[in-house]
Amino acid sequence: MTRLSDFVELRTVSGTPIEAGGARLTPQSQALVVRTPLWKLVWNRPVAVLVERDGREQRLPIVDVTRVAIVALFAGGLAGLIAVAIMRGVRRSIQGAGE
Repeated sequence: MTRLSDFVELRTVSGTPIEAGGARLTPQSQALVVRTPLWKLVWNRPVAVLVERDGREQRLPIVDVTRVAIVALFAGGLAGLIAVAIMRGVRRSIQGAGE
């Protein structure tokens, strides 16, 4: 039986650590891998930087502002489409009641 996990994989990968200013910095990225019999799609995005200093480790997340804006625009467009559909339905029901 074929499972979804055979086609789609989401993994977090750590990059090569870098020494800078007395700290050890390790970038982390997330990879979405989609496999089909004919092609393979890999989409990477940065998610965080691990900072090790004085024996302590801190994770600094990376916020993808562009992705947030795209999701907001998509949600706004979808809300607009739903509002237009509702308005058309209300107008049709009013016109049908008046006849």
